[in-house]
Amino acid sequence: MPELLPIAIDNLGKRYGRAQALAGLSLEVHEGEVFGFLGLNGAGKTTTIRLLLDLIRPTAGNARIFGHDCRAASLEVRRLVGYLPGEPPFLADMTGEQLLRLLERVGGRRVDAAWRAELVERFDLPARHLARRVRDYSTGMKRKLALVQAFQHDPPLLILDEPTESLDPVMQEAVWALVADLRARGRTVFLSSHVLSEVERVCTRVGVLREGRLVLLASIDELRELAPRTVVVRFASEAPPPPPEIAPGLKVIGSAPAAWNLEARGPLGPLLTRLAGLDVADLEVREPRLEEIVVPYYRGAP
Repeated sequence: MPELLPIAIDNLGKRYGRAQALAGLSLEVHEGEVFGFLGLNGAGKTTTIRLLLDLIRPTAGNARIFGHDCRAASLEVRRLVGYLPGEPPFLADMTGEQLLRLLERVGGRRVDAAWRAELVERFDLPARHLARRVRDYSTGMKRKLALVQAFQHDPPLLILDEPTESLDPVMQEAVWALVADLRARGRTVFLSSHVLSEVERVCTRVGVLREGRLVLLASIDELRELAPRTVVVRFASEAPPPPPEIAPGLKVIGSAPAAWNLEARGPLGPLLTRLAGLDVADLEVREPRLEEIVVPYYRGAP
């Protein structure tokens, strides 16, 4: 029996008149993944999410969630998804508690009281805050309430649009700790974010959209292989002149009186062999940052 993928997108497209918001997107997200969906504003990320949830209709292609057609079986799809929109349209006159219970009923799945209690504790929403009307909430409190409603029915798939937006650093840590816990339990997370350092930390794979088209799809490990590491060799005394050719995959990009700066692709064993017998004081290896790899795809350089 074929695997029922959490997300399977086939040649999905969306036009608004003459404007192409999404073009020929094909993508699979597997169970237990934390998938980062990246791109500049207007690249098509939110359009894709809205198509998955049948909030808008495609002009081409189709998408399935756990085997259910996102358009033909949208109610079943929504029961399987916890959704955090970028700007949650909350009912301002309701209290936080009333809103959570309303969304539980609308969602069609029972919420375990102990699990909800754990969530409100993790996101620092005590009972006195939940008893207040949403119109009196700060932006950060509304975001925390939105997170609780997305996670509260413990769905197999989470779709999160900018999950740490407006949150302080302590709450950002709470979000990523929860994502890690859910992944360990086999849940799948599909998230959009502009904070690439967070994506690098929590995601297993990423896809990059540019102008409605998928321009990069790779695991975090594969992405790191696209850019070289920087190696700084520091000497205890004056550095000897660096050799023109150290080893395959190693390139000298600069030197100082007591250091070599190298670019490395591949293993560092040959470098260590060349350094044997030299007066080396320290060796620093800097992994490429995700920004260095991904941002050129945003701009269309690769």
